[in-house]
Amino acid sequence: MAPNTVSDRVEDAVRRRGADLVELSHAIHAEPELAFAEHRSCAKAQALVAERGFEITAAAGGLDTAFRADFGSGPLTVGVCAEYDALPEIGHACGHNIIAASAVGAALALADVADQLGLRVALLGTPAEEFGGGKVLLLNAGVFDDLAVAVMMHPGPIDIAAARSLTLSAVRVQYHGREAHASATPFLGVNAADAATVAQVAIGLLRQQLAPGQQMHGILTEGGQVANVIPSRTEMQYTMRATEAWSLADLQAKVGDCFLAGAVATGCEYRIEQAEPVYDALKPDPWLAGAVRAEMTRLGRAPVDAELEAALPLGSTDMGNVTQRLPGIHPMVAVKAGGASLHQPEFTAAAVGPSADRAVVDGAIMLARSIVRLAESADERDRVLAARDQRAAS
Repeated sequence: MAPNTVSDRVEDAVRRRGADLVELSHAIHAEPELAFAEHRSCAKAQALVAERGFEITAAAGGLDTAFRADFGSGPLTVGVCAEYDALPEIGHACGHNIIAASAVGAALALADVADQLGLRVALLGTPAEEFGGGKVLLLNAGVFDDLAVAVMMHPGPIDIAAARSLTLSAVRVQYHGREAHASATPFLGVNAADAATVAQVAIGLLRQQLAPGQQMHGILTEGGQVANVIPSRTEMQYTMRATEAWSLADLQAKVGDCFLAGAVATGCEYRIEQAEPVYDALKPDPWLAGAVRAEMTRLGRAPVDAELEAALPLGSTDMGNVTQRLPGIHPMVAVKAGGASLHQPEFTAAAVGPSADRAVVDGAIMLARSIVRLAESADERDRVLAARDQRAAS
């Protein structure tokens, strides 16, 4: 029986390509690549839409592993974001292979109805979400300027229609001292490792005074070479998060004083530099969130109650910057991982399991059908187009 509605048509299109989408997810998973080096994954994400006739813009925004693939010429331009970077050592423990495949599926399905709905579909290959802020760089380069909305999905332990995130600032801190023989003349040295230790102790003590929603975590990336030489250089990477931008700024100031304490206590010179663009918090569009919630429920999923969503911020994402600029959505689609969650090796294995494969298809369907709902709702269509025109004029 032929599909009766446009929404049914896009769902049928996703299901017909389901095997191809799952194959794409597994192929990206099999060759994990880190931020700004996702050359094979970028090419894989483009292949199916290139075959469909999408117009490909390589190296979008000047990023080698970004792309934009467009189809249709309607006035309502919708962006579907694909992520495909992995994590060091543990690969696709955040399931970006699932994200990429579902984005491709949604774009292919929407291409089938683009003329009927007056759409221009833009599949955006967005590198370096885990570290590097690829979407922020693409935003700044104007790649999102003509979009009326931007959507994507993310796998996780539970279904959340209007997923939230924390603001994030990542810094690199370097201490510079002076080498000396650790036994014969330690008094001639200026110990950069001690500076890092003092800073970390101060940060540990600060935790008792953190405001609700504030977080900080870091690692020592360089701490000396041999034990019998006073280390002259150490480096740390620290990430600070908070629910709101003003709270993040407050936390940055306090943690900055902890870094200063390390330098003052030891006599080291120190330098702090921003390691990547600041990530804003997700701001899900309420109407799109409602559409996604309805589609999740229709597919037999059980999204958490709307009143609980704001209390469940899950990490940080550069998609937050996108949703602060234009209407967007970033739902979380549950993947069964035996109790494991994101950024754990067990989730890497689960990201190509049966539940993950279902998430690829379900994610593509819910994104595509939600866009169809938007396109067919005159009031909402006018709202997002008017907002786009206002941004262009400002």
